[in-house]
Amino acid sequence: MKKILFLLITASIVLTSCDKDFGDLNVDKKKPSAVAPGALFTTAQKNLVDMMTRPNVNFNVFRMFAQQWTETTYIDEANYDLNTRNIPQNGWNAIYVNVLKNLSEAQRLIPDQNASFFPPAVKTNQNSCAEILNVYAYSTLVNMFGDIPYSEALDFANAAPKYDDASTVYNDLLTRLDNAINAIDEGAGGFGSSDILYGGDMAGWKKFGKSLQARLAMIIADHDSGKASSIISKVANDIITSNDDNTYFHYLSAPPNTNQIWVDLVQSGRKDFVAANTLVDVMNGLNDPRVPYYFTTDDAGGYTGGIYGSNNNYATYSKPADRLIAPDFEAILFDAAEGNFLLAEAVERGYISGDAGAYYAAGITASCDYWHADATAYIADPAVAYATAAGDWKQKIGTQKWLALYNRGFEAWTEWRRFDYPVLVAPPDALSDIPVRYTYPTQEQTLNATNYAAASAAIGGDEVGTKLFWDKN
Repeated sequence: MKKILFLLITASIVLTSCDKDFGDLNVDKKKPSAVAPGALFTTAQKNLVDMMTRPNVNFNVFRMFAQQWTETTYIDEANYDLNTRNIPQNGWNAIYVNVLKNLSEAQRLIPDQNASFFPPAVKTNQNSCAEILNVYAYSTLVNMFGDIPYSEALDFANAAPKYDDASTVYNDLLTRLDNAINAIDEGAGGFGSSDILYGGDMAGWKKFGKSLQARLAMIIADHDSGKASSIISKVANDIITSNDDNTYFHYLSAPPNTNQIWVDLVQSGRKDFVAANTLVDVMNGLNDPRVPYYFTTDDAGGYTGGIYGSNNNYATYSKPADRLIAPDFEAILFDAAEGNFLLAEAVERGYISGDAGAYYAAGITASCDYWHADATAYIADPAVAYATAAGDWKQKIGTQKWLALYNRGFEAWTEWRRFDYPVLVAPPDALSDIPVRYTYPTQEQTLNATNYAAASAAIGGDEVGTKLFWDKN
């Protein structure tokens, strides 16, 4: 009887307690139920910068495609083995999931923000910032793979999105970019402190957006010269041509927001990379003043690179310089050297008026200034000076732009594919010639087989040697 009475009393207490209002005691305040658009935007920016910067060969092997660095003991990636580590799939997921999905969700939530704190002009600016990064990320995917999921991408309910034609995607990206730039109100705010690239400076975002327009326009110049000319002539006076305006993220001196090169080369304690002889030999031959700022001295006190694609003794050769491997070294998305070289090319193509040689020299000077090297004697050297350097304008600009894009492996690889200079040679034991695209991810071949097969056929075969639509030479 006592036992029954105890159970009845207990049940009564439980039932009574269910009527009590415990307020937010059951709410975990450390795990918000909704994420602010600014947080998602920050995450997308950081993930994009990390992807483009990190030397981890599971994700980013572009410094080796451009033959800036080579490997020591494990030389698979320098010989273009992309499949053992599933590198294309890792890069694909890093951009689609970690960058584009966060941007998409941020844009979905921007309109719902409190209008008292986020007036319409601010929301419009925020959306424009997200759009500019969307264009950056999607154009990177196109330049990696060719045709990609675009119009049906980012819908997690659709595990088998169709692939869109790469040139069609590019045209839409250019339209989106133009709309985003035109919508910016420089007098209003943006993401403020959540913006790790510009801190909410909308004038900076507008200049970055126009610089990206110039880059994309020149990439398609051999495919659609009319569109390229129209775009570059409109933005030429407004792109980044001073290092004061460079688009970069300054990493911090302590984890977790440290320079990804430091993470993979110093924090990890690994000794996987040395300078590639391809790059160092060209720089030494031209008496390039940036050599000691790009690389350390070798074991003999000079500057030498390991044989590209071969096993190389780490202690023997030059390594990435101390500045590059500092934990707080910045990562660049667009700089003055690139802007000036774009203008030099635009003059040579007849898109804008001006002096190609002057822009060429300004590009070299901007690069040297950034690295704290003196460009004066270098640009006057007959082997470097625009009037006397070897080759046509593509060779001159292509070679010097490749040198200036050190530590920006993806852009260096892209420009090499466009200019075909300098002349790079695959190592003797490479699995292929130098890749001009990534192959599609393994997951696409299995989970999205029909659309994968259609895309592969459309581009001319899912091979590293299949040229993209803009790669005409």
